[in-house]
Amino acid sequence: MIQPAYLKQGDKVAIIATARKISREELQAAVTFLESYGLSVVFGKHLFAIENQYAGSDAQRAEDLQWALDEAEIRAVFIARGGYGTIRLMDSIDFRGFLEAPKWIVGYSDITVLHSAIHKQGVETLHATMPINFYKDEEATRSMMQALMGGLNYTTAPPHPLNRKGKAGGEMVGGNLSLIYSLSGTKYDIDTAGKILFIEDLDEYLYHIDRMMMQLKLSGKLEKLSGLAVGGMTDMKDNLVPFGKTAEEIILDAVKEYHFPVCFHFPAGHVDKNMALCMGRKTKLEVHADSVSLSYE
Repeated sequence: MIQPAYLKQGDKVAIIATARKISREELQAAVTFLESYGLSVVFGKHLFAIENQYAGSDAQRAEDLQWALDEAEIRAVFIARGGYGTIRLMDSIDFRGFLEAPKWIVGYSDITVLHSAIHKQGVETLHATMPINFYKDEEATRSMMQALMGGLNYTTAPPHPLNRKGKAGGEMVGGNLSLIYSLSGTKYDIDTAGKILFIEDLDEYLYHIDRMMMQLKLSGKLEKLSGLAVGGMTDMKDNLVPFGKTAEEIILDAVKEYHFPVCFHFPAGHVDKNMALCMGRKTKLEVHADSVSLSYE
């Protein structure tokens, strides 16, 4: 995997929106934060456009994404927020300019689409908090900047009773489970063989978590994993007739016949402490009875 250059003072970074709309006021604190690191912040031309729930039309959002990918002076691209809509842009995006001058793409949730697409191009990305959420947790936002500036070496997680002990190594892939599921069978579908898979999700019915995990299993994405890290499974919903298992129990049941290490409640995803993850990088996951650590080579 190609690793984009780490950021330094004076670098130009862009904020664009590929999904839900956002206002200038919602971004002011994030701009101030980035400028405090000596970065020069520029906005996409259509960043504050509005079309229903989206930050402008598909064409406007795609134009901003293409500009941010192509502009060689931009060293990192922060996606303003998630929601839904990034997948609608992908058929019109050309990565050739990006590959000539790779840069960090930063975000999570709906941005899983970009993580997967860019990994297909052989470039690392950063799964991390987004400008709309910079204020939520200082440690998480600091971890994002450490990763972008070359200072993030490891992340720890508390023990969990469902964890399965062991050690694993391999590139980290994944992101939002619903988006991984939606990309199945497309040219952006992820390759998981020999890799550490990270998954998280928000506001899903428990039976849908089971359906998505069964899809991953039946498509062969689970059997050859090196390890599995499960982040926030936040605000899960149930039907009137209970499903009978938690999201964590559903996930563990889907991988029960395999022997790789598994950890739950890893601090990433739709949680306040959304710690940065260097996606595509060779990673070591260690799950012990009393601790969990994830470190980078």
